Amino acid sequence: MNHQAQGKKRLSVICSRDSLDGAYPSAVLAINAVRMGMDATIYYTFSGLNVIRKGYAKKLKFYPPGTMGAIPGMPQLATGMMKRMIEKASLPELADLLEMCQMEGVKLIGCHMAASMFELDREDFIEGVEIANAEQFLQLALESNLCLFT
Repeated sequence: MNHQAQGKKRLSVICSRDSLDGAYPSAVLAINAVRMGMDATIYYTFSGLNVIRKGYAKKLKFYPPGTMGAIPGMPQLATGMMKRMIEKASLPELADLLEMCQMEGVKLIGCHMAASMFELDREDFIEGVEIANAEQFLQLALESNLCLFT
C-alpha cells in the first residue's frame, strides 16, 4: 500500500531491546506520529519481542549505561528510580501506553524470525500484535518517510 500516494506520511520504528529506555521511546514516537496524522508502525525484534509479550511490560527494567549497570542490584535500583520519574511526569505505565498506541492506530508487529528462534507463538503476544518477516518490514520501511531504531 503506497501511503505517500494518499498524502499520508509514515513512521517505522524498530525496537530491539526489552528495557524501559528501549520500549518507551518507540511507543511515544509512534503515538505522537499518529496524533500528527501519520501512519506509524513499531517492529519488535530479538529481545524487543518481550515488550509485546503478554504480562512482560511490567517486568521491563532500566539498565544504567557503562559499569554502573554491572553493579549488583543497580538495575533494580535504577528501575525503581525510572518508574518513579515516569509516574512523576504523569506518563502512563508501559502496558497502558501500548494499549493507547493500538487504540490510536499504531501497528505493533513482531519479527517472525526472532519469534521462531525464541519459540514464541502468536498467542504469546498481547492482543492485536501482527507477525511479519524481515522482507515484509523492509517493504514497509521503503514506503516510510522516516525510519528510526530505538
